[in-house]
Amino acid sequence: MTMSAPGRRREHSGNVPGVSMQFPGVWRLRGKLLTRNAVPGIRAYSEDLLQLEGKEYRVWDPTRSKLAAALVKGLRTFPFPLGAKVLYLGIANGNTASFLSDIIGPEGAVYGVEISERSMRDLAQLAQLRPHIIPVLANAKLPGRYAWVEPVDVIYQDVAADDQAEILLRNAARFLKKGGFALLAIKARSIDVTAPPEQVFRRELARVRALEIVEEIRLDPLEKDHLFVVLRKP
Repeated sequence: MTMSAPGRRREHSGNVPGVSMQFPGVWRLRGKLLTRNAVPGIRAYSEDLLQLEGKEYRVWDPTRSKLAAALVKGLRTFPFPLGAKVLYLGIANGNTASFLSDIIGPEGAVYGVEISERSMRDLAQLAQLRPHIIPVLANAKLPGRYAWVEPVDVIYQDVAADDQAEILLRNAARFLKKGGFALLAIKARSIDVTAPPEQVFRRELARVRALEIVEEIRLDPLEKDHLFVVLRKP
């Protein structure tokens, strides 16, 4: 499933041999994932930059981003059109969020919730160059602390906690629009180190049944013992 903003086309690099568009805003070149750099000439972190057709692209490393790993593993649902509003729970230093900011463009917004003050310092520096990333220093378990955030089209959650499902449901009830999507990276070892990962995954999926499960992808070997889940709010 691909989604794009109405009334606006994305330019692509169709004339460059080997380049194809995987989703609006995401390209592939010889097995590499690319996004158009929203801040040409500047790396968000240590990613490679490529010049194609006079435009600059960033290489999105699937070993450093669970969303990129899911794309490499065959993700079919990518609900990030131009102008999308995203609530990112567990944004850390903003590596994946920087690629999302390329994809959704300056008309969109990524509200990044992070509890670590150290990560928040890095994120604040990133947001100076990418102002549609809005840092939120808060605990994702307490969505009332950032109740000012607007309703969003997508919740993206990458939180290492034993109550990942409950965190998602709490935030989805408050912020996610009807028909909106939630993307959840379930980290089995953060939930239960004694149970087999598959058992943990089944248990967590049962806990999020208030949302419709659209797609499930195991991220091994790129991310060990992780299940990436796409859900939709009825």
